[in-house]
Amino acid sequence: MTSDLAMLSATRLLRLYRTRHLSPVEATEAALRRIARWNPPLNAYCHVDPDAALAAARESEARWLAGRPLGVLDGVPTSIKDQWLARGWPTRKGSHTIRDDGPWLEDSPATQRLREQGAILLGKTNLPEFGWKGVTDSPRFGISRNPWDPSRTCGGSSGGAAIAAASGMGALHLGSDGAGSIRMPAAFCGVFGLKPTFARVPAYPYGLLPMCSHTGPMTRTVEDAALMLTVMAAPDHRDWLAPPPDGRDYRTGLEAGIRGVRIAYSRTLGYARVDAEVVERVDRAVAVLAEQGAEVEEVDPGFSDPREPFEMYYATSMATTLKRLGADAPAVMDPGYLRLAGQGRRYSGIDLIEGWAVREALGRHMNAFHQRFDLLVTPQLPLAAFAAGAEFPPDRGMSSWFDWSPFTYPFNWTGQPAASVPCGLTAAGLPVAMQIVGPRFGDMLVLQASRAYEAASPFAMPDLARTVAQPARG
Repeated sequence: MTSDLAMLSATRLLRLYRTRHLSPVEATEAALRRIARWNPPLNAYCHVDPDAALAAARESEARWLAGRPLGVLDGVPTSIKDQWLARGWPTRKGSHTIRDDGPWLEDSPATQRLREQGAILLGKTNLPEFGWKGVTDSPRFGISRNPWDPSRTCGGSSGGAAIAAASGMGALHLGSDGAGSIRMPAAFCGVFGLKPTFARVPAYPYGLLPMCSHTGPMTRTVEDAALMLTVMAAPDHRDWLAPPPDGRDYRTGLEAGIRGVRIAYSRTLGYARVDAEVVERVDRAVAVLAEQGAEVEEVDPGFSDPREPFEMYYATSMATTLKRLGADAPAVMDPGYLRLAGQGRRYSGIDLIEGWAVREALGRHMNAFHQRFDLLVTPQLPLAAFAAGAEFPPDRGMSSWFDWSPFTYPFNWTGQPAASVPCGLTAAGLPVAMQIVGPRFGDMLVLQASRAYEAASPFAMPDLARTVAQPARG
């Protein structure tokens, strides 16, 4: 057993509760100690409720002692991204435009499923304003920082959740992904993040990107993500886009391996520019998949970069959100949000329908691609984490976070499941990740491939006493 209870996986915690070697109160106290120590320099959480968490942990402890756990997550410390509703807590989405006073009477579907299964909710994790960009800083809650190097960004928009996962501030973490918002921070922070098939996890209320945003787990192990997905994929009538529930336990068959699985490996998708150090680490990871019995072929999927129509839809969605906030909102909002929303106001309905046709063609193209290949593997990001507080590296000829996220947004438009899988560190000690993409509703295969890699190359987590010992720079 690790010497720090806060770094135990949810699966391990549950085994120890069952054998009475550990109490949910002890696990929750360990997570809260981590938050008290490391949240000030890293800014993972924007709201913590220790009293409610400890009260829930004591109730969980009593249930375990009586041999009657509430559900499959009873007693597991868990966080909720501040995009999602949690009864009794404000959901401020990183924005001064949302008041604290609520009332906050409802859970979002994923929050409700986690609570029903006994998860101990610790608090809400930070995000950029309305989750609009690929890094985590907001006018309301400031800059969140990478636990491997606090001078670097943690990514976004589920940046607080990624920090919390890597830092032991809870075992399970709820994120969302409209253009990479689970996968980008998971990659920068060195944790596992899964964007399930679109609407596999019901969502309500819809976030910034209806029809594109996926709800999913961010964890330190693949098995924990499979457990979390099993819980959150339960049906909820509030999401009218959700498919019929499959009733699957995603832990069953997780260790099946990938012998004979047909994998296409693309270093660039045919259009991205990727740092050589990232390519080298991902090449090694793909070699590990081949050693596990996968049939790997180097091939691009054969589509052109859909950024222009995707960004049009993205900016228009931001403009719509801004319009709903009222005339006084811009005075207190992120200037970057306002800039992109202003761009969105310039598009017409005809522009959007023409862009949607690109989405339709891309989805059909990837359906055909997966007739030949079971999985597609790419780098998750083309670079390692850059300076905290910046939307993009200032010295790389970039002008937007879309410039460094070429591997993420295509698979939001297609609705496919995709996982960010840690696969090593750069020479500077920063995480690198590969992306494993499956066909729609191929979530189980994505998890199996991720687990096969993890079994051969376990994920490393930061030593905070070393990486965060100095004051944050930048």
